[in-house]
Amino acid sequence: MVSDRSLRLDGIVFDKDGTLFDFAATWEAWAKAFLDRVCDGARDRAMDLGRLVGFDYEMQCFAPDSVVIAGTPEEAARALLPGLPGMDLATLIGILNEEAARAPQSEAVPLRPFLQGLRDAGLRLGVATNDAEAPARSHLDSAGVSGFFDFIAGFDSGHGGKPAPGQLLAFLEATGTAPDRVAMVGDSAHDLVAGRAAGMQTIGVLTGMAEAADLVALADVVLPDIGHIPAWLGLAAGTVPAA
Repeated sequence: MVSDRSLRLDGIVFDKDGTLFDFAATWEAWAKAFLDRVCDGARDRAMDLGRLVGFDYEMQCFAPDSVVIAGTPEEAARALLPGLPGMDLATLIGILNEEAARAPQSEAVPLRPFLQGLRDAGLRLGVATNDAEAPARSHLDSAGVSGFFDFIAGFDSGHGGKPAPGQLLAFLEATGTAPDRVAMVGDSAHDLVAGRAAGMQTIGVLTGMAEAADLVALADVVLPDIGHIPAWLGLAAGTVPAA
């Protein structure tokens, strides 16, 4: 079936956390592991430190406005530093990244068949995350999907972080694609603002902490998860809608 949208994409860039992977399943476990490590298991101290980044240690959940949701490890580290006297920023970022690389990953949908279908349809694929590049690659490697992507960038890859469009502009340059024929897919306003700034189409998904109402004004469409993208594009049996 060919979509009556007559929509043609040459590429898709995905956010990682909350988009390719379910946010809560990954980052709530990461937050607890990090807090237990730096607080030596002291519960009261872990609770106080968690509050600095909007994480409820007792309930094991993030507040909707937590800096961790869409921010970079550096932004999270700066928020945590007042509660860690004697620790420098670089050391703290290193610890955050170490724990991030070990964080369990829960795929939003089975990623290998999903990504294979997009590649079979001729799409160029990328990842643009506010996580650091090393743990991002570790997560993709663990899922066995790194090879599906033409481009992977973290906030520290030299292109900046979202909501600035640097990572997305780098994807366009690396793949030779035109911005109006590429979609940015993400679960946060940061992702969609970056996509709009790069001149891309934007797709919101609800596998992060944001609700549809938070994304609808910035998205061409809001979908339950990335698994709905092929139907939205009108892909079937490895075909791409005509331009």
